[in-house]
Amino acid sequence: MDIRPERADDAADIGDVIVRAFGRADEARLVAELREAGDAAISLVAVEGGAVTGHILLSPVAAPFRALALAPLAVAPERQKQGVGAALIKAANAQARREGWDAVFVLGDPAYYGRFGFRGDLAAGFESAFAGVHFMVLPLTDGLPATEGRLDYALAFGNLT
Repeated sequence: MDIRPERADDAADIGDVIVRAFGRADEARLVAELREAGDAAISLVAVEGGAVTGHILLSPVAAPFRALALAPLAVAPERQKQGVGAALIKAANAQARREGWDAVFVLGDPAYYGRFGFRGDLAAGFESAFAGVHFMVLPLTDGLPATEGRLDYALAFGNLT
């Protein structure tokens, strides 16, 4: 498996993987809208045998420090539970660290994302449309530069149903 940055000619394959992974097109539309708005800060694909089998996108969040939102993460159904998602998360987080981002926020399963260091307790002080028990943050530095404040996701998230 190769993890690499998304290329323009990957868009249709990424959309297909996302629709099959989620069973609906909403998240694929989100990715397209984030791309069109210039809000795809980090967009990586997993490629196996020349085929896209997974995708992850991180977009900037207006926050008290340099932060990204991880959404969505999609893996083709036939490749789920085989480490593709984990490889994408690790690669995206590593790239975010190299680029000097302070943190990554995610809305997801605490048992899954907790394996990668995401923590709900650290996200609890932040006001967001996505705040709640599934809202977590991963500090990419020695600690978060702030422990509370308002987070505003890219406008495309407001269109997600």
